[in-house]
Amino acid sequence: MSNSSQSSDSQKSGIATTQVSFVCQRCCQPLKLDPSFSSLDSQTYADLTAPLLTASSGKGTPLIQSTESAEPFDVDKNDGVSRKEIHSTRHSSQDSGQDFTLLGEASSFRIENLSHQVKVASNLFDVMSGHSDIDHPLCEECTDSLLNQLDQQLKITEDECKHYRESLEQLGDGNAQEEDEGVLENEIEELKSQEVELIGKLQEIEEEREKIAEDTKKQKKELEKLEVEEERYWKEYNQYKQQLLEYQDEQRSVDNQLKYAQAQLDRLNKTNVFNATFHIWHNGHFGTIENFRLGRLPSVPVEWSEINAAWGQTVLLLHSLAQKMSFKFKRYRLIPCGNHSYLESLTDKSKQLPLHGSGGFRFFWDTKFDQAMVAFLDCLQQLEEEVERGDTTFCLPYKMANGKIEDKSNGASYSIRIQFNSEEQWTKALKFMLTNLKWALAWVSSQFSK
Repeated sequence: MSNSSQSSDSQKSGIATTQVSFVCQRCCQPLKLDPSFSSLDSQTYADLTAPLLTASSGKGTPLIQSTESAEPFDVDKNDGVSRKEIHSTRHSSQDSGQDFTLLGEASSFRIENLSHQVKVASNLFDVMSGHSDIDHPLCEECTDSLLNQLDQQLKITEDECKHYRESLEQLGDGNAQEEDEGVLENEIEELKSQEVELIGKLQEIEEEREKIAEDTKKQKKELEKLEVEEERYWKEYNQYKQQLLEYQDEQRSVDNQLKYAQAQLDRLNKTNVFNATFHIWHNGHFGTIENFRLGRLPSVPVEWSEINAAWGQTVLLLHSLAQKMSFKFKRYRLIPCGNHSYLESLTDKSKQLPLHGSGGFRFFWDTKFDQAMVAFLDCLQQLEEEVERGDTTFCLPYKMANGKIEDKSNGASYSIRIQFNSEEQWTKALKFMLTNLKWALAWVSSQFSK
């Protein structure tokens, strides 16, 4: 039972006031005691507690004690708080926590009066708590809840008493029919046989349970082995999976490289090597091969180094076409050697026909250069005849014969020699020759593309 007392000094009067409060033993809420607790005298308390004391030990503890014998309050000079412990008469083991604190000035009259009131209330609550399983005091809500529970228990107890009373009446009834002992003995025998049978079944079940327990142990061991194998399997699986992913990455890389290489190969296969290497076109009145002009004009004096380079590319192209066709020329052999290319006579190997010149054009009278150009035109004509033998539809745009090139559109012929020839006609003859060479290049590329 927890009790507390608070005191506060009034700021206006300066008189110390004391207030004592009790706490509910269930919900721990502060309680406000009825004023009748402070006005009850000793005779009234004796009448209230007399039946309870007679029922218990016959020795009642007086609820009202003289204020002279009351224990004084302990006053702490440091904090001005008066404390006093009131011992419970119910259980000595529950004395802890059953004290209250008096705050304020330790007035002797007020303390003695307060001690008397608190002692009376405490002893009354202890008497009530000592004859029941509930600690007092209680608030109204907890009391109502307790009464509801007690009503339910009372109802259950009354029902049980009624049932017992009816059973006793049936047992005490003389007109009740007694059961046949033979029937009961037979039932007992049947029950005993059933008991023996059930015991046998129980033993069988126990044996089966032991077997199942042994099987369970074996299965647990196998399960542990399987778990170890599963763990090892997953480790190996993860390793192989990682290797597979690495191999797949490598395979994709190789596939990409292969696709790139295949694309490059297809592009190279579709590329015409001759067209890429020997680009024949025209630049005004000049025929060009690899942007080298072949010919001269009075208004455009082309350097002989450029003309020699153009002739070197021309010889290399015709020589490459013949090798592609596996064709060998008669009477001459082409010797590609850059801007110093020449032809070699097969009848007289010591005789070389240079396809390069130097010096001023008007003062150049070397017949070997003219013979070399005529011999080159003869080789081109041999290539044409070889192609026509395999393909009758093949025909060059300009006719070639005896060092001359004829324009089929107007029947005019132009000599490839320099002697006794003008620069304009010589340049045009070289342009027509390059045109025929370009046609031959196109036919070889189409026939030998693979």
